[in-house]
Amino acid sequence: MISLSQRKSQLEARLSELQARLHRIEDELDSHTSPDWEDIATEREAEEVLEDLGSAGQLELRQISAALQRIEVGEYGTCTKCGAEIGEERLDLLPHTPFCRRCAG
Repeated sequence: MISLSQRKSQLEARLSELQARLHRIEDELDSHTSPDWEDIATEREAEEVLEDLGSAGQLELRQISAALQRIEVGEYGTCTKCGAEIGEERLDLLPHTPFCRRCAG
């Protein structure tokens, strides 16, 4: 069983990793300035992929921040929808989840 402090450290590490990744994505998106049409088309495809990754990363970042807030107020591990305890196995897979398995389904 993972302790709450270990869970918090795990979430903080992932948050830091995501922030660094999102910063790299931003830098990459800002660096594309090619005058060649073929290069521009290729860059636009790459930008779409980077933007999708960025959007997914921002969503996870918000979820992790919310989970850290729930830890601070003593509500972590409790489903925000029904109030039931979130199973340890589910928290192992999705440590930032706000929902028990039943409410998530």
